[in-house]
Amino acid sequence: MNDDRYGSDVLGGTASAHHRPTRTSRPQPAETGLVVEEITTGWVGAVVRVEKSGGQHVVVLEDRHGRTRTFPLGRGFWLDGEPVALTAPVRAPAPARPTRTASGSVAVHDARARVARGSRIWVEGKHDAELVEKVWGDDLRLEGVVVELLDGVDNLQDALRDFGPGPGRRVGVLVDHLVTGSKESRIAAEAVRGTPAGSVLVLGHPYVDVWQAVRPERVGLDAWPVIERGTEWKRGILRELGWPADDQADVARAWQRILRSVRSYADLEPRLLGRVEELIDFVTA
Repeated sequence: MNDDRYGSDVLGGTASAHHRPTRTSRPQPAETGLVVEEITTGWVGAVVRVEKSGGQHVVVLEDRHGRTRTFPLGRGFWLDGEPVALTAPVRAPAPARPTRTASGSVAVHDARARVARGSRIWVEGKHDAELVEKVWGDDLRLEGVVVELLDGVDNLQDALRDFGPGPGRRVGVLVDHLVTGSKESRIAAEAVRGTPAGSVLVLGHPYVDVWQAVRPERVGLDAWPVIERGTEWKRGILRELGWPADDQADVARAWQRILRSVRSYADLEPRLLGRVEELIDFVTA
């Protein structure tokens, strides 16, 4: 009788408690920064990149001293004590191109900008121009419309005299605070008088500054504050917002912050939207 309770061959058979089945390597995308060990060499490093070399895909690993080595992509690596087979990282598909521009127009992709028309749109200042570019820029390039700075409505009459509007050379002008009885309305009326009929269109919005044409909730306000007379308007707004207002650099930074908050036409007040759209129609007719 064989009373060897361990059996005649402790290494034989298929059911030994001491036998460990071979572990298979699980797939692991070689994402940048992933730290692995190459089994054969013991090289430990972070994935720098995956590339094709000599007809095969390889992975470049960088150790803690900044040295790099290249290994064939696939099996032969350890990750957290487990065997892995490195695979090429999965790249996210490119985002679908927008079907609409920021102005809400149908987007036209891969179209070349049209040669500039003789007609122009003039705006009073840099902030006006940057806002128009952000929302209507794609449309204007497609139509070949150039937006130029007027640098204040006070210069309108001289600018029109120099430009010489006429057939094929229309001018659309966007003016801040163009309300009945205002200084701006009187200057605009005088400037247009004597120009060829149908060659100049001056439109405006009721806001003291184009900042107010941005919906106030975009900068965390319920409504734009009313600034008392005698206070420089933009500085007063910044103080109401609790933003730095010491110098012109603070004003410039604040405007860029406001401009970044504008995503599309939906973030602008309708009384500006309608005027700009009308000017674009006028100069492209």
